[in-house]
Amino acid sequence: MLLWSILAIFIGFALLVWSADRFVSGAASLARNLGVSPMVIGLTIVGFGTSAPEMLVSGIAAFEGSPAIAVGNALGSNITNIGLVVGLTAVLSPIAVKSETLRREFPLMFAVIVLALLMMMDQELDLMDSLILLTGMLGMIFWVVRLGLRKRVDPLAQEFDDEIPKGRSMLWSVGWLITGLVILMASSKVVVWGSVNVAQYFGISDLVIGLTIIAIGTSLPELAASILCVLRKEDDMAIGNIIGSNMFNLLGVMGIPGLITAFSFESQALSRDFTAMFILSLALYVMSFAPRRGQGKINRFEGATLLAGYTGYMIFLYFSAIGAT
Repeated sequence: MLLWSILAIFIGFALLVWSADRFVSGAASLARNLGVSPMVIGLTIVGFGTSAPEMLVSGIAAFEGSPAIAVGNALGSNITNIGLVVGLTAVLSPIAVKSETLRREFPLMFAVIVLALLMMMDQELDLMDSLILLTGMLGMIFWVVRLGLRKRVDPLAQEFDDEIPKGRSMLWSVGWLITGLVILMASSKVVVWGSVNVAQYFGISDLVIGLTIIAIGTSLPELAASILCVLRKEDDMAIGNIIGSNMFNLLGVMGIPGLITAFSFESQALSRDFTAMFILSLALYVMSFAPRRGQGKINRFEGATLLAGYTGYMIFLYFSAIGAT
């Protein structure tokens, strides 16, 4: 059973990465065909799409009786996005941050972090908490759309325009949108099944399995996208994808399970994991827009620092999990 569960996790993650890419391509192409601006598509559909694996895994885990996985998945994915994805990407190639749009998105990201903290303070997520988080997600989308519609010269807009599929038919767009969504749902179910079995076999809590195996696996689309963006000299998009994904994770991934069932989670999710996420988020902001430089740039040393912080966190998490078993 253990071997089959591990195999299911690997196959599920591979399908998650592929189907998330197809889903985003189909949705972005459909939006372009409907006349939506590339900036709005990039700030909304792309950010939502890269968080689609986390959201589906979260909902399926709650439906199958393991809702605490969602908290671990949301926090763990955000930690992984910054520590591993941005860290590794910057080590491979320094990331230049020029976009004024991203500068305006960072305060929104911290507002989302505060809202998530308020909903988590009692160590429970219920229907009301979920409705507040999901309402916050709708508000965030509205704000980002308004930001994207403003007429200004921004390098991020050109990067989005270069990456969004052009010249695709409506049939192609809708076909890949539906295909990606269906495979996303199926592969999410496979990942949850395998992960829960592994957690039960080793006596690991749902929170920790969400913070580790599932968080890393569902962050693979962000890792692939960020590395490709930097190789194509689309640095702003690499950071923009992370900011958008992290906001969707806190609002959507944690918001969905409470619609299905009210649940409580371990206190370490706040004292250890939320704290780690906040510190890494603050570090990302400082590195992206450090006042000592005219242009923000996350260099290789800073990328290595993020990687070291992520590695230290995972080591600490490992010993915490060992101590709890």
